[in-house]
Amino acid sequence: MRDRPGARLSGSCDLDTRHALSAALGVVTGLPGPVVHLDLSAVAFLDTAAVAALVQASAALNGEGRRLLLHDPPYSLRKVVEMFPDECAALEVAA
Repeated sequence: MRDRPGARLSGSCDLDTRHALSAALGVVTGLPGPVVHLDLSAVAFLDTAAVAALVQASAALNGEGRRLLLHDPPYSLRKVVEMFPDECAALEVAA
């Protein structure tokens, strides 16, 4: 992302792309700054394992006093958060 620390994901995050998502989250969480942004506007689908990976990345940053801010999440992520609010409490979506 040009104007802030973060990245933009695209495609689908499922069993076939799980390793790529893990690698991308490793890079994103290593970026400096109090807030790291993740643009999900080009993501068509996130399976539950992908959502869990986002929760873990967000929780790790929260443990460092930092934040992972998700932008334009797909319906699949919003639905998982709706179904499992306690488990997804670490996720923060931009208004």
